[in-house]
Amino acid sequence: MGSWETDRLYAIDPKTWQVVKEIPAPGRPYGLAAFGGKLRVVVALEDDNRYMFECSEDGFDLSSKRACPDHTGSHLAAKGSTLYLCQLGNTRILELGDDGQPRRTIEMSTRFAGFGFAGDDAYIISADEEFEKLEFAQIDISQDAPDVRPVAGFDIDVRALAFDGSSWWTSHREGDEIVSFSI
Repeated sequence: MGSWETDRLYAIDPKTWQVVKEIPAPGRPYGLAAFGGKLRVVVALEDDNRYMFECSEDGFDLSSKRACPDHTGSHLAAKGSTLYLCQLGNTRILELGDDGQPRRTIEMSTRFAGFGFAGDDAYIISADEEFEKLEFAQIDISQDAPDVRPVAGFDIDVRALAFDGSSWWTSHREGDEIVSFSI
């Protein structure tokens, strides 16, 4: 879990909900994804420009710092050997190469507040312009401009999306809570 309040990542024991490790981040952590045996983390520095860092149990590797394309990005998701970076303001998802540069652009018809995979299926938290109407939705990322297929709505302000193999996880932004849900 990343915290904007403390600029730290927290490892949480899923059985006890106790923090078992905290790692200072070089700025405000946005998205994170397990990829290549490490965490990849999007971090906003003081000027709000976004960079991607690698992070292990030992902390952030500052030498791994790479500028996100256009210095923007928020959510990350990984599927196999591919890492995806969401750019909310640009309403697109970038498929990244090993060098961190875009290999492919997936244009979205909506803003979104989270992105994740369940097996081969991709999902987003679809959002209107003001992030007042949020929906859990499926997309086909093999398409360059996928249709958004709503599955269910949210009645709380959620951000981020992760799947653990049986449940989905998100954050209730205003409630400072981690929330799980199933479909």
